[in-house]
This record gives sequence, C-alpha cells and structure tokens, in this order.
Amino acid sequence: MAKSLKDLVSEAKARIKEPTAEEAAVQIKASANVLILDVREPGEYAAGHIPNALNVPRGLLEPMADLEYPKREPRLEDRNQKIIVHCASGVRSIFAADVLQVMGFTDVESMADGFTAWEQQSLPVER
Repeated sequence: MAKSLKDLVSEAKARIKEPTAEEAAVQIKASANVLILDVREPGEYAAGHIPNALNVPRGLLEPMADLEYPKREPRLEDRNQKIIVHCASGVRSIFAADVLQVMGFTDVESMADGFTAWEQQSLPVER
C-alpha cells in the first residue's frame, strides 16, 4: 500500500524528538555548542533566521553531511554534537533529522512547528 506524506511524517516523528520553539530556545541559550540547522531554502533564510543558524537546504543535506563528500559542510562533521533542525513548519526538518540519525548523528531534534512557531513566540530573529 502506498504511503501518504502524513504517513511518512508520522513514521519519522516516532523516531525524532520534537522540542517546542520555547524548549529549543532554552537549549540554545544553555549551551553554545548547540548547532541550529536551518533546512529552508536560501531565500527563506535571507528573509529571517535564528541567530547563528547554519543554512543547508533540505535538498543538499545528505551530501553536506557526508564525511566522504569533498565539499561537505565542516560544521556537520561531528556526529556527537547536539543539533536542532528547523524549517518553516516542521515537516522538512522532521525528514532532515531522521536522515541525520540514519547517517550516524546521535543527538538530533526537530523543532516542532518550525520557524513559524519561533517567530510567533517573538524569539530572536536576524534579518
């Protein structure tokens, strides 16, 4: 039987921790070692992003996180670092967090409801 997007999201959510925007903000404030990974497109990132977030669009994540890829993103080399992934609404980030776990990352979360929730809570944004 074919799966819908809703099915795929539900399955990934069962494998991923999802802090709220407020919980993510507390984690970010508590540790300078948390990597905030923004998997939105560059135009979305340019319109506003969480301070110090690394922008790697979802479609480029696997090569950028692959230790064997020559043009990988250096900040995605440490498989044990704490990573909070976010997108606009929480769907792309769920898939991104899930694939990062498959790739060997041990401490990955997807921020529930994404950047939309972050902005709604009036948390810091760079433009």
